[in-house]
Amino acid sequence: MLKLASNAGSVSMVEPFVKKMVSRYNLSPDRQCDILVSLTEAVTNAIVHGNCKEANKTVKVRMKQEKGMLALRVSDEGGGFDFTNLPDPTLPENICKCGGRGVYLMRQLADNIRFYNNGSTVEMRFKL
Repeated sequence: MLKLASNAGSVSMVEPFVKKMVSRYNLSPDRQCDILVSLTEAVTNAIVHGNCKEANKTVKVRMKQEKGMLALRVSDEGGGFDFTNLPDPTLPENICKCGGRGVYLMRQLADNIRFYNNGSTVEMRFKL
């Protein structure tokens, strides 16, 4: 498990965590990139939106291998969000907007994505 403080600097801990995973499971460079981008987005969302950058709150990253999949769970201490009603960042009216692409990217790069605890936990699954 990786436990991160809710500040922007904590995002830098994601890459070494992913590198260890890549080495442990002998993942391809493409898979490494998918996991790194997805996990960075999830951790950033948890810090910024979930925990509102409150220093006393943490973000937890858990990893589990099961049935040819690598499951990564990111949990924050926030109240969650409505993950069923997000604007589509590919629509013309949203293309130039700053932000709003994190969950979209996670959905595109992971093989499966689920939200738990009213959206304060996201689980992304990647085929090994």
